[in-house]
Amino acid sequence: MSNATPAELTHFIGGKPVRGTSGRFGDVFQPMDGSLRARVPLASKAEVAAAVENAKAVQPAWAATNPQRRARVLMKFLELAQRDYDKLADCLAREHGKTLPDARGDIQRGLEVVEFAIGIPHLMKGEFTEGAGPGIDLYSVRQPLGVVAGITPFNFPAMIPLWKCAPAIACGNAFILKPSERDPGVPLMLAELFLEAGLPAGVLNVVNGDKEAVDAILEHPDIQAIGFVGSTPIAAYIYERGCAAGKRVQCFGGAKNHMIVMPDADMDQAVDALVGAGYGSAGERCMAVSVAVPVGPKTADILVETLIPRVESLKIGPSTSADADFGPLVTAAHLKKVKDYVALGIEEGAKLQVDGRNFKMQGYEGGFYMGGCLFDEVKPHMRIYKEEIFGPVLSVVRANNYEEGLKLASDHAYGNGVAIFTRDGDAARDFAARVNVGMVGINVPIPVPLAYYTFGGWKRSAFGDLNQHGPDSVRFYTKTKTVTSRWPSGVKEGAEFVIPTMK
Repeated sequence: MSNATPAELTHFIGGKPVRGTSGRFGDVFQPMDGSLRARVPLASKAEVAAAVENAKAVQPAWAATNPQRRARVLMKFLELAQRDYDKLADCLAREHGKTLPDARGDIQRGLEVVEFAIGIPHLMKGEFTEGAGPGIDLYSVRQPLGVVAGITPFNFPAMIPLWKCAPAIACGNAFILKPSERDPGVPLMLAELFLEAGLPAGVLNVVNGDKEAVDAILEHPDIQAIGFVGSTPIAAYIYERGCAAGKRVQCFGGAKNHMIVMPDADMDQAVDALVGAGYGSAGERCMAVSVAVPVGPKTADILVETLIPRVESLKIGPSTSADADFGPLVTAAHLKKVKDYVALGIEEGAKLQVDGRNFKMQGYEGGFYMGGCLFDEVKPHMRIYKEEIFGPVLSVVRANNYEEGLKLASDHAYGNGVAIFTRDGDAARDFAARVNVGMVGINVPIPVPLAYYTFGGWKRSAFGDLNQHGPDSVRFYTKTKTVTSRWPSGVKEGAEFVIPTMK
């Protein structure tokens, strides 16, 4: 463990780093060795208000900047992000724990939404009807909301902040970002790059904090909209509080993603998919496959028999490793939570086929490591099935037939993602049409849509009417104004006392 003095991070308000004044700090660890990497200030209500004031002051001028010029700022940001790609990935891996290749993927998926947002001159176009009535033209325009905010999670410290802020800024809003206090380094670096790219100071502000900062965002009257990604209990809290305050809110919560393995599936392909999607990023993904549902006893036996040696041979390494399958978990507290779930599964009667709880990384004994765990014979009444574990734990729930597998995924409280592996086109088509889940993969284990489609689950995985990125992001960060115009032609028609119609 390093004895170096931890760095003291800042907020980023009004285009410059600002030291915290609340007197409260959080610890940012380096998960691969357990060392204290930095201390992050936890904002007070006054510090959040200062960020909002900066944003509010500059937003009108930014909104008045034509969309093409706003898009050019995003284009320059992409160039600068490519320049600093390795630096961003290194910081992300060290603060979060994911491997360097996974960190680069985190950044890339965020940049793809920036690429989408560059099309904002087209995306914000309204509608026009000439001659909607006698001498009447009708048109609509999209206008920014004003000051908006994003509250983002620890597991994607580059991707989710960019999913939130890039469309919002492109649409002409000013943005308050409250990243996770567990790994805030990359969001602060992104804010610096936006400023270097030509974004006016104050359009993007980063305020670090915990629940006090979240509540200040929820309560501030000048924040018009809030986007959140995190656990379902907090998503529900933010959605309820934000809506009660009259704000536009979209919140994305937890998941329990199923992968149905049909008897005709390519078993090697299915196992590869389960291992990658179940254990990648140490399972700390809202789109991780955490439940395998083999259909029929023979399929289940083959699947489990094939999975056991693959899970046992997973390569775990430090975050700076280029060839590890996954790295450590984000904090010691989260590591304990995941291990406690494994112990609970054993108590509930599930069969633990692979136990990775005692894994230790040589030379990194202080790190937050855990090997892959594999449960078989998990039942729907068990907590390890009903609750999100968010770690390298895969549960096998055996289904007797296709309908039972479909029902398992459809009836679960969470409805983020689901996948089916099969060679049968009829089964795949039926599954996609009937399953009660928001994102579906057919022989694709992690069905995350590309940036020009929208991302979002159903049921307890999402709160709000609009999804993330894609066209929904433009709808979420703008309001529609419809104008009906008529220019007098010199003919007096007299007063009308009934509602206008087109009869």
